[in-house]
Amino acid sequence: MRFDVEPTSGHGAVIRLTGRLNMVAAPGFRELLAHVLDQEGRKQIVVDLAGTEFMDSTGLGALISGLKLARLAGGDLRIARPGTQVMTVLKLTNLDQILRPHDTVEECFELTLSVPARPAGS
Repeated sequence: MRFDVEPTSGHGAVIRLTGRLNMVAAPGFRELLAHVLDQEGRKQIVVDLAGTEFMDSTGLGALISGLKLARLAGGDLRIARPGTQVMTVLKLTNLDQILRPHDTVEECFELTLSVPARPAGS
């Protein structure tokens, strides 16, 4: 599996995954996410899955772990362009309701910017 990180303006980053997000690659992906969030201060993460040909439950767990880390850091993690096999895994686990797939990377950032801040105490 290959991971490419592209910082964006502001506090965002796009992480492009190429290959198989499985039990072999998942630990490295988790470490990368933690580094991007903690060390680089990137809080709005988009994971581009267009090059991900396969994802197993360990890979799915890594995405969920990244979502939790991003939210704890005051940000978010979104996914873009999942292929058929990845969408099947998301739908079978009903996690497509939590990690909602988007058609483009740009759409993920547009949605992030358009979500109004929640008032304190909500």
